[in-house]
Amino acid sequence: MTSTPAFPSSPDEHLLRENTRATLRIQSRMLAATRAFLTGRGFQELLPPVIGPVTDPGIRGSKQVDVDFYGHKYKLMTSAILYKQASLLAFDKIFYIAPNVRLEPLETAVTHRHLAEFHQIDVEIRDARREDAMEVAEQLVAYVVDEVVRELPGDLELLGRDTDAFREVVQGVFGRTTHKEATADLVALGHPQDPGAEIDWQGEEIISAKSSRPFFVVDYPKGSRGFYDREDPGQPGVLRNFDLIAPEGYGELASGSEREHDYAALVTRMRETGENPAKYGWYLDLARRGIPASSGFGIGLERFTRYVTGRTAVWEASAYPKVPGVVSA
Repeated sequence: MTSTPAFPSSPDEHLLRENTRATLRIQSRMLAATRAFLTGRGFQELLPPVIGPVTDPGIRGSKQVDVDFYGHKYKLMTSAILYKQASLLAFDKIFYIAPNVRLEPLETAVTHRHLAEFHQIDVEIRDARREDAMEVAEQLVAYVVDEVVRELPGDLELLGRDTDAFREVVQGVFGRTTHKEATADLVALGHPQDPGAEIDWQGEEIISAKSSRPFFVVDYPKGSRGFYDREDPGQPGVLRNFDLIAPEGYGELASGSEREHDYAALVTRMRETGENPAKYGWYLDLARRGIPASSGFGIGLERFTRYVTGRTAVWEASAYPKVPGVVSA
């Protein structure tokens, strides 16, 4: 990774840096490649909502932002997951380039992987299994990285990014481990990872640094993720979900799962996770009438850009970065 410059005191200080311009050129090409890959495989791009009466609660300790919508309390989107499921009523395969706002805990400012405002490549596939979504994520990442390596070698060289690091990535064959195996590995290394919880930030970085290629972590325990991750009917207490972890210590790139879509199961899962079903009226009304079974994922665009460009901190992959706890333009 390259050294991290000081956080800019003004937008022009950041935007005039040659490293910033190279990073943003690469990010633009990554977006173009993403759209080419997905539309070429029959995905319909939609524009996601920015506000709504409710948003994704599964945001690992972040706070949601309320807005006054003509006397009603609405939320800025932390994730468009609920709308992705609803969108499959119109199209079988959809994607968004979705803006998200999460007021991350102040302690995440030191992880180099968190922003309060970021964008996500959101993908959802009707009547798909987890493995189908994982295959699309794997192929998409390989396609985008290959495009950048072939088309923008000069910008990668300017940033000091060694393209040899991508040899296994562009082949599109990623590793796989279970949450149970990853947790046991971390405990053996002396990291106190809770086996019933999501892998924490430090643990994620540890297992990421051990790998030379991206890999999936599957089968998170029930209770560690949101109500929309489907429980495995053959393994009670295990979710049909996954994270995609970048190598070299860059950490998580994507999260995804098979989605719970049955009305009664959704209400039960909401209550189990401490959510009030009454808050999700429009969504549960749709579920009662019938929303499709699906699988999908979201890739953090700035995190993905950081990995491809080799930047030290994720804020370097944003034109107007918002770092937790730092007031900026």
